[in-house]
Amino acid sequence: MFFWRRYRMDDSALMTLLRRRRSLRTFRPDPVPEDALAACAEAARIAPSAENVQPWRFTALCGEAERARVAEAAFHGIYRFTRWAGEAPALVALSAKLDVLANRIGAHLQGTQYYLLDLGIAGEHFMLRAVELGLGGCWIGWFDAKRAHKALGLPRNHRLTSFLALGYPEEDPLEKPPKKRRRLDEILEVRR
Repeated sequence: MFFWRRYRMDDSALMTLLRRRRSLRTFRPDPVPEDALAACAEAARIAPSAENVQPWRFTALCGEAERARVAEAAFHGIYRFTRWAGEAPALVALSAKLDVLANRIGAHLQGTQYYLLDLGIAGEHFMLRAVELGLGGCWIGWFDAKRAHKALGLPRNHRLTSFLALGYPEEDPLEKPPKKRRRLDEILEVRR
Protein backbone atom coordinates (compact mmCIF):
# COMPACT_ATOMS: atom_id res chain seq x y z
CA MET A 1 0.00 0.00 0.00
CA PHE A 2 2.94 2.34 0.66
CA PHE A 3 3.92 2.13 -3.01
CA TRP A 4 0.51 3.44 -4.09
CA ARG A 5 0.44 6.33 -1.61
CA ARG A 6 3.97 7.40 -2.44
CA TYR A 7 3.59 7.44 -6.24
CA ARG A 8 -0.03 8.45 -6.61
CA MET A 9 -0.20 11.41 -8.99
CA ASP A 10 -3.89 11.73 -9.76
CA ASP A 11 -3.64 15.34 -10.87
CA SER A 12 -1.27 14.75 -13.80
CA ALA A 13 -2.35 15.66 -17.33
CA LEU A 14 -1.96 12.05 -18.38
CA MET A 15 -4.22 10.73 -15.59
CA THR A 16 -6.87 13.33 -16.46
CA LEU A 17 -6.73 12.26 -20.11
CA LEU A 18 -6.98 8.59 -19.14
CA ARG A 19 -10.06 9.31 -17.01
CA ARG A 20 -11.70 11.12 -19.95
CA ARG A 21 -11.16 8.04 -22.11
CA ARG A 22 -14.47 6.21 -21.80
CA SER A 23 -16.41 4.07 -24.24
CA LEU A 24 -18.99 6.39 -25.79
CA ARG A 25 -21.82 5.27 -28.05
CA THR A 26 -23.64 8.54 -28.74
CA PHE A 27 -22.18 11.51 -30.56
CA ARG A 28 -23.07 14.94 -31.81
CA PRO A 29 -23.64 14.93 -35.58
CA ASP A 30 -20.62 17.21 -36.25
CA PRO A 31 -18.15 15.67 -38.71
CA VAL A 32 -14.69 14.64 -37.53
CA PRO A 33 -12.14 16.88 -39.33
CA GLU A 34 -9.51 15.19 -41.48
CA ASP A 35 -6.73 17.00 -39.63
CA ALA A 36 -7.98 15.47 -36.36
CA LEU A 37 -7.89 12.00 -37.95
CA ALA A 38 -4.37 12.73 -39.22
CA ALA A 39 -3.29 13.82 -35.72
CA CYS A 40 -4.70 10.58 -34.28
CA ALA A 41 -2.93 8.51 -36.93
CA GLU A 42 0.31 10.35 -36.17
CA ALA A 43 -0.03 9.39 -32.51
CA ALA A 44 -0.60 5.77 -33.56
CA ARG A 45 2.30 5.89 -36.04
CA ILE A 46 4.83 6.44 -33.27
CA ALA A 47 3.63 3.46 -31.21
CA PRO A 48 6.07 0.61 -30.59
CA SER A 49 5.60 -2.72 -32.36
CA ALA A 50 7.17 -6.19 -32.36
CA GLU A 51 10.33 -6.12 -34.49
CA ASN A 52 9.32 -2.55 -35.46
CA VAL A 53 7.05 -4.06 -38.11
CA GLN A 54 4.42 -1.30 -37.63
CA PRO A 55 1.63 -3.49 -39.04
CA TRP A 56 -1.23 -1.06 -38.37
CA ARG A 57 -3.41 0.41 -41.07
CA PHE A 58 -6.29 2.78 -40.34
CA THR A 59 -9.18 3.25 -42.78
CA ALA A 60 -11.34 6.22 -41.77
CA LEU A 61 -14.89 6.13 -43.10
CA CYS A 62 -16.32 9.62 -42.83
CA GLY A 63 -18.76 9.85 -45.75
CA GLU A 64 -22.28 8.82 -44.81
CA ALA A 65 -22.80 6.47 -47.78
CA GLU A 66 -19.42 4.72 -47.40
CA ARG A 67 -19.83 4.39 -43.63
CA ALA A 68 -23.34 2.96 -44.07
CA ARG A 69 -22.17 0.48 -46.73
CA VAL A 70 -19.38 -0.92 -44.53
CA ALA A 71 -21.55 -0.82 -41.39
CA GLU A 72 -24.23 -2.85 -43.19
CA ALA A 73 -21.65 -5.53 -43.99
CA ALA A 74 -20.03 -5.47 -40.54
CA PHE A 75 -22.96 -5.06 -38.16
CA HIS A 76 -25.74 -7.40 -39.32
CA GLY A 77 -27.35 -10.59 -37.98
CA ILE A 78 -25.75 -11.68 -34.72
CA TYR A 79 -23.55 -8.57 -34.90
CA ARG A 80 -26.53 -6.18 -34.94
CA PHE A 81 -25.88 -5.14 -31.33
CA THR A 82 -23.02 -2.98 -32.57
CA ARG A 83 -24.87 -1.45 -35.53
CA TRP A 84 -25.07 1.85 -33.63
CA ALA A 85 -21.39 2.32 -34.60
CA GLY A 86 -22.45 3.03 -38.19
CA GLU A 87 -24.12 6.20 -36.93
CA ALA A 88 -20.89 7.64 -35.54
CA PRO A 89 -19.52 10.59 -37.58
CA ALA A 90 -16.36 8.55 -38.24
CA LEU A 91 -15.87 4.81 -38.28
CA VAL A 92 -12.21 3.79 -38.34
CA ALA A 93 -11.23 0.25 -39.34
CA LEU A 94 -8.03 -1.10 -37.77
CA SER A 95 -6.23 -3.72 -39.77
CA ALA A 96 -2.80 -5.30 -39.67
CA LYS A 97 -0.55 -5.97 -42.62
CA LEU A 98 0.83 -9.33 -41.56
CA ASP A 99 4.59 -9.80 -41.53
CA VAL A 100 6.21 -13.21 -41.95
CA LEU A 101 8.82 -12.89 -39.17
CA ALA A 102 6.89 -11.12 -36.40
CA ASN A 103 3.41 -12.39 -37.17
CA ARG A 104 3.86 -15.90 -38.46
CA ILE A 105 7.15 -17.27 -37.14
CA GLY A 106 6.99 -15.34 -33.85
CA ALA A 107 3.39 -16.38 -33.28
CA HIS A 108 4.28 -20.02 -33.90
CA LEU A 109 7.29 -19.98 -31.57
CA GLN A 110 5.75 -17.92 -28.76
CA GLY A 111 2.05 -18.67 -29.18
CA THR A 112 1.37 -14.92 -29.28
CA GLN A 113 -0.26 -13.02 -32.13
CA TYR A 114 2.01 -9.98 -31.96
CA TYR A 115 -0.02 -7.98 -34.47
CA LEU A 116 -2.89 -7.96 -31.95
CA LEU A 117 -0.63 -6.46 -29.30
CA ASP A 118 0.74 -3.97 -31.82
CA LEU A 119 -2.72 -2.87 -32.94
CA GLY A 120 -3.89 -2.62 -29.34
CA ILE A 121 -1.07 -0.23 -28.52
CA ALA A 122 -1.40 1.81 -31.71
CA GLY A 123 -5.19 1.87 -31.45
CA GLU A 124 -5.08 3.19 -27.92
CA HIS A 125 -2.53 5.84 -28.97
CA PHE A 126 -5.04 6.80 -31.69
CA MET A 127 -7.92 6.89 -29.22
CA LEU A 128 -6.06 8.84 -26.53
CA ARG A 129 -5.08 11.50 -29.07
CA ALA A 130 -8.73 11.65 -30.16
CA VAL A 131 -9.78 12.27 -26.55
CA GLU A 132 -7.11 14.95 -26.21
CA LEU A 133 -8.63 16.65 -29.28
CA GLY A 134 -12.11 16.64 -27.71
CA LEU A 135 -13.38 13.53 -29.49
CA GLY A 136 -14.73 10.40 -27.93
CA GLY A 137 -15.25 6.89 -29.11
CA CYS A 138 -15.61 3.20 -28.60
CA TRP A 139 -13.62 0.16 -29.68
CA ILE A 140 -15.73 -2.41 -31.50
CA GLY A 141 -14.60 -6.00 -31.75
CA TRP A 142 -18.00 -7.58 -32.39
CA PHE A 143 -18.55 -7.53 -36.17
CA ASP A 144 -18.60 -9.80 -39.21
CA ALA A 145 -14.89 -9.76 -40.03
CA LYS A 146 -15.17 -11.59 -43.35
CA ARG A 147 -17.91 -9.36 -44.80
CA ALA A 148 -16.35 -6.18 -43.38
CA HIS A 149 -12.94 -7.12 -44.85
CA LYS A 150 -14.54 -7.55 -48.26
CA ALA A 151 -16.59 -4.33 -47.98
CA LEU A 152 -13.43 -2.39 -47.11
CA GLY A 153 -11.57 -3.93 -50.06
CA LEU A 154 -8.60 -4.85 -47.89
CA PRO A 155 -5.78 -6.93 -49.39
CA ARG A 156 -5.59 -10.61 -48.45
CA ASN A 157 -2.52 -10.13 -46.26
CA HIS A 158 -4.38 -7.64 -44.04
CA ARG A 159 -6.24 -8.83 -40.95
CA LEU A 160 -9.15 -6.65 -39.83
CA THR A 161 -9.10 -6.57 -36.03
CA SER A 162 -11.51 -3.89 -34.85
CA PHE A 163 -13.32 -0.64 -35.50
CA LEU A 164 -13.26 2.65 -33.62
CA ALA A 165 -16.49 4.66 -33.62
CA LEU A 166 -15.47 8.31 -33.27
CA GLY A 167 -17.20 11.63 -32.82
CA TYR A 168 -17.72 14.56 -30.53
CA PRO A 169 -19.36 13.41 -27.27
CA GLU A 170 -22.89 14.55 -26.50
CA GLU A 171 -21.83 15.04 -22.87
CA ASP A 172 -18.59 15.33 -20.94
CA PRO A 173 -17.43 11.80 -20.03
CA LEU A 174 -16.21 13.07 -16.64
CA GLU A 175 -19.74 14.08 -15.67
CA LYS A 176 -20.72 10.42 -15.34
CA PRO A 177 -19.60 8.53 -12.26
CA PRO A 178 -16.53 6.38 -12.93
CA LYS A 179 -17.06 2.70 -13.56
CA LYS A 180 -16.08 0.38 -10.76
CA ARG A 181 -12.46 -0.69 -11.11
CA ARG A 182 -10.47 -3.34 -9.30
CA ARG A 183 -8.36 -2.11 -6.40
CA LEU A 184 -4.66 -1.61 -7.12
CA ASP A 185 -3.65 -4.40 -4.72
CA GLU A 186 -5.79 -6.79 -6.79
CA ILE A 187 -3.88 -6.12 -10.00
CA LEU A 188 -0.35 -5.19 -8.93
CA GLU A 189 2.16 -7.48 -7.27
CA VAL A 190 5.53 -5.95 -6.49
CA ARG A 191 8.27 -8.46 -5.78
CA ARG A 192 11.67 -7.56 -4.34
